[in-house]
Amino acid sequence: MDHAGGAILGGLIVGADGKPVDYVAFLVLAADYRVDDVWNTVGLRGTGSNDLVVEQAFVPAHRVLSFADQFRCVCPGHAADTAPMYRIPLYTLMTTTIATPLIGMASGLYEAHVAHQRERVRAFGGDNAKDDPFAKVRVAEAAGDIEASWLQLTTNPSAIVALAEAGRPIPMELRASHRRDQVRAGQRVTVAADRLFEASGVKALDARSPMQRLWRDLHAARVHVANDPEAAQKMYGDLAFGAVVENGML
Repeated sequence: MDHAGGAILGGLIVGADGKPVDYVAFLVLAADYRVDDVWNTVGLRGTGSNDLVVEQAFVPAHRVLSFADQFRCVCPGHAADTAPMYRIPLYTLMTTTIATPLIGMASGLYEAHVAHQRERVRAFGGDNAKDDPFAKVRVAEAAGDIEASWLQLTTNPSAIVALAEAGRPIPMELRASHRRDQVRAGQRVTVAADRLFEASGVKALDARSPMQRLWRDLHAARVHVANDPEAAQKMYGDLAFGAVVENGML
């Protein structure tokens, strides 16, 4: 962020009555904002996701994109950008990229946990952790959940890409299924990682341990709005019960 030439910021368009009429993406040049260094977090410390402050900046229309247009997949740029990728709904792409690191972090924590348990000798009793039958059950369950989450996260996007490549519209039901599976995958790997972490012993808390860093980063990424399970699953439920979904992160 500190060395970017600009930033894409989300903001509300307010009507004459003071009520929001649209949510849009503004491409703002670096000269028109300042960076407030507020990113003092327990996880994802390296992202530098600081606040950007914009005051009285003019953004021309060609650097503004309506989220309502993106939701309907009828953006002005479609006339020039005809590649299949540009026919995929924004939030199908964005939420997938945001959820994918959760699975990577959980996989990394799994590998670190298994390596640690192979060498760990319990302080109480002197038993080898790798011989604990319950430890074996935990790693089996975690591995299964992590692999299932990856399959769940990638199955629907593959179908969506195939439709885009064929020039066919993406059904709303498929978009909702993807969001449902995306947040469920994030939930599942977070629980799996928690169970491994709590069984890793006190050395997992050491600041030099990769397990504590992966655990912190995973939970920091999990709170991103794209990983909010209730909001995504409600949209799926709306469609399942016959309601019309006309906006949202879908």
